[in-house]
Amino acid sequence: MSLRRRAAAAAAIAAVLAIAGCTSTAPTASKPPSSPVPASAPIVITPAAGTDDVDPLAPVQVRAQQGILTSVAVTNEAGKQVEGVLTPDRTTWKTVEPLGYGRTYTVTAHGAGLTGPTAAAKTTFTTLRPNNQTKVYLTTTAGKPIKNGGTYGIGAVVVAHFDEDIPDKAAAERRLQVTTDPPVQGSWNWVDDRNAHWRPEKYFQPGTKVTVAANIYGQQFGDGLYGQEDTTTTFTVGASHISIADDNTKTVSVYENGNLVRTMPTSMGMGGSEVIGDKTISFWTQRGIYTVMDKANPVVMDSSTYGLPINSRLGYKESIKYATRISTDGVYLHQLDSTVWAQGNTNTSHGCLNLNADNARWFYDFSIPGDVVEVRNTGGAPLELWQNGDWSVPWDQWLQGSALK
Repeated sequence: MSLRRRAAAAAAIAAVLAIAGCTSTAPTASKPPSSPVPASAPIVITPAAGTDDVDPLAPVQVRAQQGILTSVAVTNEAGKQVEGVLTPDRTTWKTVEPLGYGRTYTVTAHGAGLTGPTAAAKTTFTTLRPNNQTKVYLTTTAGKPIKNGGTYGIGAVVVAHFDEDIPDKAAAERRLQVTTDPPVQGSWNWVDDRNAHWRPEKYFQPGTKVTVAANIYGQQFGDGLYGQEDTTTTFTVGASHISIADDNTKTVSVYENGNLVRTMPTSMGMGGSEVIGDKTISFWTQRGIYTVMDKANPVVMDSSTYGLPINSRLGYKESIKYATRISTDGVYLHQLDSTVWAQGNTNTSHGCLNLNADNARWFYDFSIPGDVVEVRNTGGAPLELWQNGDWSVPWDQWLQGSALK
């Protein structure tokens, strides 16, 4: 039936029902209609009755082949009704929200032909029940949730952390989206089977709005693994904070929006290494581009956490004030009064950047997660990706970490 004929039928039905409300006898038509409307209203429901393993993202559809729909309800076994929408000509209804996993749904529909309610249909079906599900968490490189509406530095890196190994990374990456205003070029890089990192080619511009969405619900990622639920978050990029720690001058120069705002003498890693068992521990401050991860005041620093026993020649465990962390393996910019004599002239630390009390406190208050810290002209090995060295990876190499390359 054409849309014009369906509209005419609907108008005719409305007229009949309005008249029936005023009198017990219907008027006699002066002549038969030129396009008779069938008295019956057969209803077709998709999925069909008894269907199992229905895709929860596939819409439920109810269609009146003749006449119009007067009511439709889709309800799960717990009594929760699914939202839906009816087309303007009242011939088709469909769901507008996803269904649940492993649920049983009942569809009840009624329709009307020219002479009033004349058809009803009822079906039941079940949705698929995944063997396994994975949840994704949108975090910083410190593993902390990105605060919705929060402010982060120009070097902020987005992490999509899955709580299960992902067999089909390409399928998962297609469901991860980062949009920015203004637009920037960026890419995901899979660090391991559970973690994908996203960053732009260049540092964000201050004021950039960033929205991250993981639309994984109902999606299969291989080996029977399905996404558990969607998640999204939005943040804003703050002022440009770039700190440059240069071993040639033993200083940290701090820039805000391109302007030098503070120069801080520092004492960095003493260099060399120590072999403990089968592990070699380096005492260099590795050169590369770090970002601020988090901060604490105080923080307990314990050398045994990275394999150096407290009672060994260089071991330690002490409470440190105003500590701003920049690496996953424990490099901080922090206060250390005992090395003030060395700050600006001699490297004495195990790898951290020692500052005096005033400078450590100022930097602690100044910094936010995602601020950039570049370490230059030090010895030893360069900073690696796993150490919070996302920005130390050249862009062409970063692109190779995408599952969609």
